[in-house]
Amino acid sequence: MGVTEDVALFEQRLNELIITYEQYFIGIEKREPLNLLHEVERLGRKYLSVPIVNTMLKFKYNSILARFNSYKQYWNRINQLIDDGKYSRDRFKMALHAKNRDAAQPVKEEHAEPGEKSPSLEIDTLYQKFIEARKACHLSVGNITHEMIAAAIEKQKPLIIKKFNCSAVEFKVVIEEGMPKIKARPSM
Repeated sequence: MGVTEDVALFEQRLNELIITYEQYFIGIEKREPLNLLHEVERLGRKYLSVPIVNTMLKFKYNSILARFNSYKQYWNRINQLIDDGKYSRDRFKMALHAKNRDAAQPVKEEHAEPGEKSPSLEIDTLYQKFIEARKACHLSVGNITHEMIAAAIEKQKPLIIKKFNCSAVEFKVVIEEGMPKIKARPSM
């Protein structure tokens, strides 16, 4: 292969590596893409000691190499945060798991049906999860009020019960495309 093909392959593999690392950080990939990382490192070192005569190719190679080194520092920093337990996406997942464990314990209140949460406790929990999700996504929480969430739920609940002919509605917080949302699901 010539220099042109090597530089094109270097750029292509780097783009694949960037995507794979992002998938790894959000949990789609279960393992860090070390094999692809080593391949990209090898491609990056190939022309460090060999002069590239074509100025355009030399510039492109140096640009890709600088981009790779910048991403490598970013990936190392994120991996360090993950190892320390300080990575915000991981903290959010751990908090959700802890809340789900706590929520699985039965709640007994006088005005709640046996086995059901009281409406106010359900809204409180949903509000807290929504605020945590917004913080985890680095979004402001100053304009979100408990009453706003309660009003939205109370407005949607009868509509969903009527539309799906169900007896109850279950609400949960999800993150889609970096934005937290409250999703409703009919339950029987």
